Amino acid sequence: MPKTRPPRERAARSLCELEGNPPNATMDGAPMWVSYLPEVDAVLRAALGDEAWAAMKAEEVSPE
Repeated sequence: MPKTRPPRERAARSLCELEGNPPNATMDGAPMWVSYLPEVDAVLRAALGDEAWAAMKAEEVSPE
């Protein structure tokens, strides 16, 4: 079963595609979707609050 992508990555990929850009294209040595993380983080932080947003980020770094 394929690994589920973290919510921040899924959101960044969606924004990338919305702009008509291929998420996996390389830009500055990283997938293009990574360049959308600042926008994703701003929206998620506003919607979820600082604590929930920080927990989401921490879960990506150290999953179960």
